[in-house]
Amino acid sequence: MKHNTRLKQALARDSVLKAPGVANGLSLRLIEQAGFEVGFVSGAGIAFCQYGVPDVGLISMTEMAQQIRTLREISALPLIVDMDTGFGNAINVQRTVKLFEQSGASAMQMEDQVMPKRCGHMLGKQVISSGEMVGKIKAFTDARNSSDTLLIARTDALAINGFDDAMQRARQYLEAGADLLFIEAPTNLKQMQIIADEFKDKVPLVHNLVEGGNSPVDSSQQLQQLGYKIALYPVALLHAFVPQAQQLLRHIATKGETTSYTNELIDLNTMNKLVKVEQYLNIT
Repeated sequence: MKHNTRLKQALARDSVLKAPGVANGLSLRLIEQAGFEVGFVSGAGIAFCQYGVPDVGLISMTEMAQQIRTLREISALPLIVDMDTGFGNAINVQRTVKLFEQSGASAMQMEDQVMPKRCGHMLGKQVISSGEMVGKIKAFTDARNSSDTLLIARTDALAINGFDDAMQRARQYLEAGADLLFIEAPTNLKQMQIIADEFKDKVPLVHNLVEGGNSPVDSSQQLQQLGYKIALYPVALLHAFVPQAQQLLRHIATKGETTSYTNELIDLNTMNKLVKVEQYLNIT
């Protein structure tokens, strides 16, 4: 079964899909081996992990496509791919959709920010008109090769124009052909309840559970109670990795060895098993 079909079938079930952020091949291996049904190829995660830069629209369409191809070489796990603004206008969106779909995206998340975009929880965001975003959504649906390749339409308008505008945009984006809706950064639980009451029976809803963000809820269980379908954890693995790496580096800098390091380290043999070394060595 194709990866995008697997994602559609998973969305048809009652449970919330938990989508940890994929920033590189190793994180994808870990997510798949932990039993998750989908990964989220986060633009922020790629920017942080692969390039060491902030999530402010610095990563290009072709750089993201290369990341998707690299991930597809090692896994058939369904992948939701962050396509930012579509990397331009409606014409650019069409090329992005074709390239990302060919590279192995199962679904794509497109937002209505002005390009270059910013992280959804940053100040200073700007959004395009709802009419322009509707045109980009129609460009997406025209360009995709398979209707199983899903579009998550995200609006960042709430923080800029207010809740009513974000809701109106969501209605327009759904009518234009979005397969899922993502209203970024609700400020309170009441807003999330209103979103769910209007849309949960019409379309799957997506929510961001980013550490340090402004979410009124903090668990997939709460999202399921509200009626949401996808919980994104875009940079959770990186947020866990950084303090552990900093601590280990301090130990190496002062001690010059790792044998006495008090936190658990895996060894080279374990790492080789994780990345399936035998699968490669057995190729004749």
